[in-house]
Amino acid sequence: MPAISPVTPLLLLLAGLLVVPAAWAAAGDQPGARQAAVADQQVPNDVPRMREVGQEPRFSWPLSPTPEVTRPFQQPQTEYGPGHRGVDLAATPGQPVLAAGPGVVVFAGQVAAQGVVSIDHDGGLRTTYEPVVPTVPAGTQVHTGQEIGVVVPGHPGCPVAACLHWGVRRGEEYLNPLALIQTKSAIRLKPWEPP
Repeated sequence: MPAISPVTPLLLLLAGLLVVPAAWAAAGDQPGARQAAVADQQVPNDVPRMREVGQEPRFSWPLSPTPEVTRPFQQPQTEYGPGHRGVDLAATPGQPVLAAGPGVVVFAGQVAAQGVVSIDHDGGLRTTYEPVVPTVPAGTQVHTGQEIGVVVPGHPGCPVAACLHWGVRRGEEYLNPLALIQTKSAIRLKPWEPP
C-alpha cells in the first residue's frame, strides 16, 4: 500500500473549502438559493475524503439539538484578509454551550466586550465559542458534551434571536469546524407492510 503524504489531508480539506464560495457565487440573489448553499455545508463534502486518508472527524456539535448553520466557514485568502473564521449556529438566548470534544479550558472571559471560552484539544486543535457567559474557569478539564457556558445575544450579523460563533484552529491556521464533526450513520426502519 503506498504511503500517504502528510500534505494530502490538508490539500483535501482546502479543496472542500473552495466549494462554499463557489456555491454562494452561483446562488446569486435567487430566492432560497443561499439557504440551500448553507444547508449543503451542514454535511461537508470533505468528510468522506478525510476518512479515506485515515483522519476521522473528532468533534460533536456544541449545541443540542443539531443547530442550523446561519453563516458558513469562509477561508480568508490571506492571513489578514476577509473571510469567516468559523461557523455561526442558530441558538436561543441562555441555551447551554457544550464542549465539542475533550480538552482543557485555556480561556474563559471577555474579549472586546464579548464572553469567550477557548479549549485546547489533542492534536494541537483549539476550539473557541462566543458570545457566551462562561460556566467553567480556565484550567478546567472538560469532556465532550459538558456545558461550558450559555449563549447570549449580540453576535454581529445574526439573523435569529442568538447565534453561537464556533471556531477551530490548529496553530494559526483556521479550519472548518463542520469538517471535523463526528458523523453517525442513522439506521431508519421502514414500517412493515403486510404482503
